[in-house]
Amino acid sequence: MRQRTPYVTRSNTALPKILHLIERLVGPGGCPWDQQQTPETLCDYLIEECFELVEAIRGKDRDEIREEMGDVFFLLFFIAQWYARKGACSLDQIWEENVAKMIRRHPHVFGDQTVTTTSELYANWEQIKKQEKAEKHSGPARVFASLPASLPPLLRAYRINAKAARIGFTWDSDKDQEAQLGEEWEEWLEAQRSGTSEQQEEEFGDYLFALTEYGRRHGLKANTCLSRANTKFLRRFEQLEDLAWSQGKDIASMSLQEMDALWDEIKAREEQT
Repeated sequence: MRQRTPYVTRSNTALPKILHLIERLVGPGGCPWDQQQTPETLCDYLIEECFELVEAIRGKDRDEIREEMGDVFFLLFFIAQWYARKGACSLDQIWEENVAKMIRRHPHVFGDQTVTTTSELYANWEQIKKQEKAEKHSGPARVFASLPASLPPLLRAYRINAKAARIGFTWDSDKDQEAQLGEEWEEWLEAQRSGTSEQQEEEFGDYLFALTEYGRRHGLKANTCLSRANTKFLRRFEQLEDLAWSQGKDIASMSLQEMDALWDEIKAREEQT
């Protein structure tokens, strides 16, 4: 017998509390700043809070995760209530439509369809999305129509490649793509030697795009990998600053050779732990 998943909240008062709080903030005698906000003015705050939540999740800090998730939910409910006051939609409508969409897109769970591989699941998902788009718009169903242009470039490149692969538009093998990577790298080097800055940007972008797909084929997300590399570099550099300070040195006046020596020492310490 399948075990029931516990509800996200044990209380039926949490949601009314936050909705009441929002109405108090934007209502008579509320906060002037909140009263001036619209979905458009809150977009940048929402993006920032989502990034903070992602950072907390990757840092595995439960207290931070709880706090940042609360901030994201607050903004989402704030925006939803704004639209509700304008008569555009209600929370009930938003949730009911989303539940219906998820059920429709999971016929292997809620219907009689059977899938045996992940690739079949992805293909079915894309086909259902195409049908949904076709019902709303005339003309061909665009594969990338639902892909937000505002996604961070590396994440967008990953999503583009993933969507293309789901309909079979990708390299047949890793060997084929490795050859493509080599070609893109040579084109980038040639642009460095004799191309304009625009050509260099284009060729370097082509290489990054192909490299993102190579990582995707091996279960890696380029933006996640780069984020980890950033974090590792910053951690090591802070250790370099601390080590230099403990030796009475200022890194601003150290030579590259001196900093490299400390850097190698820090790397060796990490490898031993």
